[in-house]
Amino acid sequence: MLHRPDAFNARCPTRQVLDRIGDKWAVLVLILLEQETLRFNELRRRIDSISQKMLSQTLKSLERDGLISRRAFPTVPVTVEYSLTPLGRTLAGTVAALTQWAEAHIGEVEEAQRRYDRGDIAA
Repeated sequence: MLHRPDAFNARCPTRQVLDRIGDKWAVLVLILLEQETLRFNELRRRIDSISQKMLSQTLKSLERDGLISRRAFPTVPVTVEYSLTPLGRTLAGTVAALTQWAEAHIGEVEEAQRRYDRGDIAA
């Protein structure tokens, strides 16, 4: 018997997907790969302050979820490129929209944070 996914249920596997797309590093990788195929070091250079270890973990998780693909070339050293899969492309636009919202509304969010920190009750 198939059960309908319910992200509010703690055992629902959709929570893993939500965890992945709620991760800032995964979001940034998906946005960059929506634009073009990139190598590991290109991703690392373009995502300010991500460590090599964190980028590696993020890429492995996204690959495991079927959102990106990894292609290795037999060079010395090995060249590896990452790109979105068709499934990843279906998510990348949504993630990009969230990022655009954040960029468009960061001033309002920061102002709300300042009001909250001052103890102002009115929003």
